This record gives sequence, structure tokens and C-alpha cells, in this order.
Amino acid sequence: MQVAAYISLVVAALCWGGNAVAGKLALGHVSPMTLTFLRWFLATALIAAVSVPQLKRDWPIVRKNLPLLFFYGIIGYTLFNAMLYSAVQYTTVINVAIEQAGIPMLIFLLNFVFFRTGVSAAQIVGFAMTLGGVALTAAHGDLTTLLQLGLNRGDGLMLIAVAAYSVYTIFLRWKPPLDWRTLMAIPALGATLTAVPLLIWEGTQGAVQLPDNKGWLIAFYTAIFASLLAQILYIKGVEAIGANRAGLFINLVPVFGTLLSVALLGEHLQPFHVIALALALGGIAIAEKGRPQRAVSTVPASPMD
Repeated sequence: MQVAAYISLVVAALCWGGNAVAGKLALGHVSPMTLTFLRWFLATALIAAVSVPQLKRDWPIVRKNLPLLFFYGIIGYTLFNAMLYSAVQYTTVINVAIEQAGIPMLIFLLNFVFFRTGVSAAQIVGFAMTLGGVALTAAHGDLTTLLQLGLNRGDGLMLIAVAAYSVYTIFLRWKPPLDWRTLMAIPALGATLTAVPLLIWEGTQGAVQLPDNKGWLIAFYTAIFASLLAQILYIKGVEAIGANRAGLFINLVPVFGTLLSVALLGEHLQPFHVIALALALGGIAIAEKGRPQRAVSTVPASPMD
């Protein structure tokens, strides 16, 4: 079960790494709030098309937990992505990558403050190693460049995104016992509805850019891989091994983003890319091996498992 959780979390990080590349490619082809709306509208339509019978069966549970399920969509889906797609317009990719790596640290902190979840020394070392790998990747092998970074509007937006996804992860501990299709469809619907006011606001600013052909390709990628597949796998991973342990895998997102840039954008693979990936994977291994022996999953197991 844990091996499956690890694989799920790695693939989720890979999909999200692709989302970072998609966010870069979207500039000039589709505006941020338009992309956010299209992403979740398409995801909702796709998941609903294959899950209507299951949604009907799960409706009694959904009705009792609708505010929580919509909260997942608002915080973890709409707010995080709207802030990320907006942040890349104002700040550097280096800043965004480093700030996104703060998600696992904030998850650790929130779990400790509110739930007194134990954290071992090995987990702290593992987190430091993965963060080092992320920083090395984001700095393109020259850590001295990190000293030259400044904060701007984009950094502030990205910090909001980091806080939003950390809260989303923590709240997964109260996930109701629903089929994965329902657990994806209802928050995605909530995300779509939440994105409408943001889309209207973008229109009032005269900033709406409807997607061209490339913009549509990016929107479908984000809907299928960065939304449906990644979210389902991440939920399953958190459910199996807990939010603290699962959150550590988020540090692979910037690493995979860099590797995908090499594969898809023609950038050259450098030795520091390999070193950074080794640090990230090694940090996860150390944190897993040295986790508190009494640590349990922070999310109730689904009766479907």
C-alpha cells in the first residue's frame, strides 16, 4: 500500500511539474483567470461524463459535506492556481519555485501547531535535503543567485498560493468516505464556480485573453493531467501515508518542472539537475525511514480501500 502511495505521489508531482511548464507557456496565449476557469470547467465536464451514476449514489454523503467539498475546490484548486498563474507575470521562475517548496514546511508547522503531530529529526534532515535540491534546481546550479532575489507583487501572490495549498492538504484529514470520482467532481465544480467571479474581474480589468490553439492545448493539459490525475493521486497518497509525509513529495515539483523543461523546451541537462534530483529523492527516503514510529495517517482511510 505504501509503495503504491509513493508512486502516486511521484506521478502527481510529475504532473504538477508539467503544470509549471504549462504556466510559462500560457503567457501570451491565454490569460491567467481564463486559464484557471477553463482548467476546472473542462476537468468538471470530463469527470462528470464518466461518473454520473456514482455521483447519484454518493449524493447523500455529498449533501452533508457539500461546504467542505466546495472548500477543497476553492482553496486547493482555484485559489492556488489563480495565484500561481498570476505570480509568473510579476516574478521570476526562481522565486516561484523556491516559494512553492515552502508548502511541506508549512504543512509540518500547521500539523504541529493544531494537531501536535510529531516530527522526527530525520524528517527535518530529509526536508532540508529536498529543499536544498529544489533551491539548487531553481538557482540553475549557482546558489549565490539566491542572495540576489527580491520580493515583489508576484512573490506575494505565490505566498498566498503556498498557504492555500497547505491548508487544503491539512483539511484532507476530514475527507468524507466517497468514491474518488465524486471526491474529484464536487471540488472541481466548486473550483469552476469560484473561478467565475475571478474571470469577471479579469474582464473588468480589460485583461481577458481568450485561448488560441496553443492556449487550448495548455488548458486541456492542465484539466486532464495537472487537475484530474494529479489531484486524485495526491489525495490517495495523503490518505495512505498522511499529510506530513505526502507533503514532502511536493518538493519534487520544481525538480520535475526543470527536467520537463529539458525534455519539452530543449533546455540542456546540467550536472546540477542530477544532483538536485538525488538530493530530493534522498531526502524523501531519509524522512520516510526516520519518521516517528507511532505516526499514523492524518486522513481517515476510505472504506473503498
